[in-house]
Amino acid sequence: MSTITIEANGRPIHAKKGEMLLKTLQRAGVDIPTLCYMEGLTPTGACRLCVVEIEGVPGLVPSCATPATEGMKVQTHSARAVQARKTIVELLLADHPDDCLYCIRNGNCDLQKLAEDLGVRQRRFKGQKSRYRLDVSSPAIERDPAKCILCGKCVRVCEEVQGIAAIDFSGRGSKTFISTAFDEGMNVSSCIYCGQCVKVCPTGALREQSSIKEVMDALDDPETIVVAQHAPAISVTIGEAFGVPPGVDVAGALVTALRRLKFDRVFDTSFSADLTIMEEGSEFVQRLTRGGTLPMMTSCSPGWIKFVEEFYPEFIDNLSTCKSPQQMMGAIIKSFFAKQEGIDPAKIFSVSIMPCTAKKFEAGRPEMESDGVADIDAVLTTRELIRMIRLRGIDLKDLEPDTADTPFGERTTAGKLFGASGGVMEAALRSVHYLVTGKDMDNPNIPAVRGMDGIKQATVKIGDLEVAVAVANGVGEARRVLDDIKAGRREIHFLEVMTCKGGCIAGGGQPFDLDPQVLQARMKALYKLDSKSETRASHHNQSVQRLYREFLGEPLSEVSHRLLHTNYAERAVIK
Repeated sequence: MSTITIEANGRPIHAKKGEMLLKTLQRAGVDIPTLCYMEGLTPTGACRLCVVEIEGVPGLVPSCATPATEGMKVQTHSARAVQARKTIVELLLADHPDDCLYCIRNGNCDLQKLAEDLGVRQRRFKGQKSRYRLDVSSPAIERDPAKCILCGKCVRVCEEVQGIAAIDFSGRGSKTFISTAFDEGMNVSSCIYCGQCVKVCPTGALREQSSIKEVMDALDDPETIVVAQHAPAISVTIGEAFGVPPGVDVAGALVTALRRLKFDRVFDTSFSADLTIMEEGSEFVQRLTRGGTLPMMTSCSPGWIKFVEEFYPEFIDNLSTCKSPQQMMGAIIKSFFAKQEGIDPAKIFSVSIMPCTAKKFEAGRPEMESDGVADIDAVLTTRELIRMIRLRGIDLKDLEPDTADTPFGERTTAGKLFGASGGVMEAALRSVHYLVTGKDMDNPNIPAVRGMDGIKQATVKIGDLEVAVAVANGVGEARRVLDDIKAGRREIHFLEVMTCKGGCIAGGGQPFDLDPQVLQARMKALYKLDSKSETRASHHNQSVQRLYREFLGEPLSEVSHRLLHTNYAERAVIK
């Protein structure tokens, strides 16, 4: 791409031809504030905080929507530009609640930071504040419209990235607000609870439904056995909140922290990811060889499941009947573990620590129980666990590493790959190869399904079979694949979908950092763990094999179907 030269604040800067000025300035290290800009999406220029002065151009212009041109002379922090930004922030604060000390985003709020940077120290604009209804109807996400600054990020990520459009702008002028269809509660909207809106919200207008109090109460109850499981992606993300570089695996320190929080048992969800592969891989082989419904689609991501139930119910039979690793672990804890330990399942409080807000919705589904006992009692996001650890005065980076409790602490790195887009597919194919041929793959790496591309495809030779697989990185991309299948595409045998782009490493419950380089570091950490491991296939997990010998019998047995499999049904959508 050809380059041009502009002048910014008196120094020359190289810009790509046709590139927006904001991107050029950011790449050159110039800090331009913005509240509405989203990397990769068409700029709207809505917030006007990125305004700059350009020599020869009257007034201020939004740098996010102004292309750089040869010879352009820009002043990014002139008196006029700074005053305009300050006025915008003051106007936003004039209609914003004054509860920063109690807000979930206190200390990590873009509006608060802008007020600090711009020196806003008094209220110049006063008036009657807008009043809105707090929406706590969703099992996963809480919405506080009073804290909304109408940046539009939540609307755009929901519609343009995820392809859901559960929320949009309503009203006109000063009466504009963001709402669901007919201003109903989130619980009856088309929301899939992925939490990507929470990740991009610059204020406290969106947050996860918190389970911290009920978990803390359970931990303080001497009569309750509180067990924890942590998802594969947690250990390569949680350290960031404690000064650990992105992509460093802190699984050992995480286990120590959970023990310090007084959890009675600490298990690794990567164990039940291996268990999922045994069940899901066996189900795929059965469908492939006996004429079952194809393509089979993975069922580990609850936002994706709700997406199919609402928007593509004709594909419900294509979904694997396997529960997610979270739910499988919960079911095994309250059956096999309870029996082995001689504990009444009703006295076990099972907590899962997940990168995903939709896991809260999944845990509450009526299908996710056995004999009237819920598989999971509470779900904590990564952010919630960070708050709990800090509440107890624990610094994760200073802890000596420990190992998870057996038997549900043993894992292979195939289970660990569940944290990244393409990881479920790669782990499944390693074991499918073994289930079909009785032999391990010569090379277990399947690079074609790795990475951040929207749709990844591969054809894998397994014995005499040619297995065509596809990986959709986000439900927005999944829609394209499903539409192709509806239109007659037939070659795909196995489809993996992760609700969030990048997979669980970028889940709606993860730390707020949206830097693509941070996401890449998280993903690389999982593959680095895998490359150094001696046990890289789920069928080599000896604790999983023991579970089959002592309790489940074999994959797809009557016991495993009762505990580890489920069913789904069409949902009505408000249109």
